[in-house]
Amino acid sequence: MSQAERKIVQYLEEAHSAEQGLVRVLQAQIAMTPSGRHRNGLEAHLEQTKGHAKKLQARLGELDQPSNPLLIGVGLLQSVLGQALALSQAPLDLLRGTGGEEKVLGNAKDACAAEALEIATYTALERLARSIGDTETAELAASILADEQKMFDRVLGEIPKLTDAVVDADVHDRPSYEVSKTGAADAVRSAGETVKKTARRGEASAKRTARRARKVPGVARFEGQVKGAVASEGDLPLSDYDHLSAAEIVERLPGLSQIDLAKIDSYERRGENRTTVLSRITSLRTDEPWPGYDELTVSEIRTALGNGDDGELARRVRAYERAHKDRAGVLGATERDLSHA
Repeated sequence: MSQAERKIVQYLEEAHSAEQGLVRVLQAQIAMTPSGRHRNGLEAHLEQTKGHAKKLQARLGELDQPSNPLLIGVGLLQSVLGQALALSQAPLDLLRGTGGEEKVLGNAKDACAAEALEIATYTALERLARSIGDTETAELAASILADEQKMFDRVLGEIPKLTDAVVDADVHDRPSYEVSKTGAADAVRSAGETVKKTARRGEASAKRTARRARKVPGVARFEGQVKGAVASEGDLPLSDYDHLSAAEIVERLPGLSQIDLAKIDSYERRGENRTTVLSRITSLRTDEPWPGYDELTVSEIRTALGNGDDGELARRVRAYERAHKDRAGVLGATERDLSHA
């Protein structure tokens, strides 16, 4: 392979890595954006971005160069970490009144920055390809460049309206942001309907899928916050919630999982908003001993503890159990492990 061909492959791989990363960034932004013109644009560009990645992959294949996994990994790392942070923290910030409008505006500014980088990437790729006579790559770059420029212009055009929404919310106390109308809320509702329709055929599979997803740090909390934002009383883990006193709710909270605590938190904030309930939830909100812990039975936790010889893990499990479900079977297993540590 000539030096010119190697350079083309390098630029194609960088562009492919950027598109793969942008897919995840767009998914995170859609999750936090209410329905409307701006989210429609993000959703359309998400599909477009997936198409760009496929076209770049195909071109690399034509050049007998599959995408370099190291470059893709480096390109994805920052976007995935940023997405995880957004999914784990943003719902809490939004529901605590720190400004959903501000978050959407910030995401739009980030989108402009991402599109500017894409524009620069494809401008360079097209120029390089034309300079060495690679017409096919040049035309591909030019086509994607036009898409990125349109997206940049579209998002930039939304900035004034999104800024006006921030002013209305934060200056004039006229908030318009509703978590219940975000992409994440729509996804939760859609998933719920799907599960209901397929409950008899795929209940076990659906539960396994949910449990696997909740093993990703931040996912369970995010899911709970969104579900609580759209929940009715009957969806809550505490029966007759609306008829319970604050003291009765506080007494029952320690037995709930982190996802259920998040659900109650969202529901309470858009309802009675009682300080005693919210303060107790806050005191119970913490990291599980490991992601997905709350989904496990006593037997499964005992097995997990028995497979290792980690005194620190046993101490974390013991502290978590004492503050929450306080199950004798689990506490007994931790004491056994600690006695042998």
